[in-house]
Amino acid sequence: MSILNKIGSAIQSVLTGIKNLIKFVSGAIARIFGPTDDEYPPTGVQPFEGELPDKKNKQAW
Repeated sequence: MSILNKIGSAIQSVLTGIKNLIKFVSGAIARIFGPTDDEYPPTGVQPFEGELPDKKNKQAW
């Protein structure tokens, strides 16, 4: 391999690395600022259906 081929190969690998880094960062930015992909059901506010604890069993933190 000549020296020019080695230099060209090194430049090409650096440019490929920069391109992959830009794709990685732009993908992260698109995921952060893009629409949500949550699949949660629209339940809304739910009423409390439990039992209140006895006052004599109340623990002090």
